[in-house]
Amino acid sequence: MKRQVKLLAVITLIAVLVMVSGCTDQNASGESGTELEETTQTKEATIGYVLWDGEIASTNVMKIVLEEAGYDVEIIAVDAGALYQGLADSQFDFTTSAWLPQTQKNYWETYGDDIDSVAVNLEDCKIGLVVPTYVTIDSIEELNDNKDQFEGEIIGIDPGAGIMQTTETAIDNYSLDYDLVASSSAGMAAELKNSISDEEWVVVTLWTPHWTFNSFDLKYLEDPNGVYGEADHVETLARVGLAEDDPELYGIIGRFNWTHDDIQSVMADLADGMPEDEAAQKWIDNNPEKVQEWIGGN
Repeated sequence: MKRQVKLLAVITLIAVLVMVSGCTDQNASGESGTELEETTQTKEATIGYVLWDGEIASTNVMKIVLEEAGYDVEIIAVDAGALYQGLADSQFDFTTSAWLPQTQKNYWETYGDDIDSVAVNLEDCKIGLVVPTYVTIDSIEELNDNKDQFEGEIIGIDPGAGIMQTTETAIDNYSLDYDLVASSSAGMAAELKNSISDEEWVVVTLWTPHWTFNSFDLKYLEDPNGVYGEADHVETLARVGLAEDDPELYGIIGRFNWTHDDIQSVMADLADGMPEDEAAQKWIDNNPEKVQEWIGGN
């Protein structure tokens, strides 16, 4: 009888030990799984941008920079109005494409209260009406007297761009008898290039920096009424709350800034037909110290 009692006691003890061990293993496994999930969680970023050559350049550079910092990056091209609305609605994390305070002033006035102004990434950016230097007029005021030479057209870009709205204002302000022809950044540049090849007169909406100023002899028409305003800067904007949600991402985009030479080197490669990701990677490979400064803050 005593032997049976001892045997039962041993069996009970073994059962208790097995249960305790199982609970411990389960708890350790659960904690380990949580830690693994936390360490392998994907960092994500969404960038909105407009299809201007400079903004294509900056967005693709920033995409690769963030990928080097461990982010899964999506870039989404929209027109300017949708860009600002998307930031205000948190559809995008950020953009490097904001031309302020003049060119996209109306969008900022509409959506700015719901957008975070992060930092200026490019200084001294001018917009206006541009002609080849062989054109013998120098001012917007002279356009009407030479309407036939220009076939009564100003060649523009996408209709949602701020420069297009400013040009509509210029047409009214100077009482120009011209049609503003909507196109795209690439379409405008192609029209400019073809006209210069034939030495024809052409007037386009254009801005600095732009690769065409490196490729052709161009000049801005004087704007005595100041419709196009002073030079803009390009600004990085973010959705409200990004700084708290992802301080690392916010820090990187806050440190992002470069020069006209930087951006125009990427734009020139794009104009020569280099794919966007290759042009961006080429610049990054040639500027490792600047990229590391953005990523690490050193």
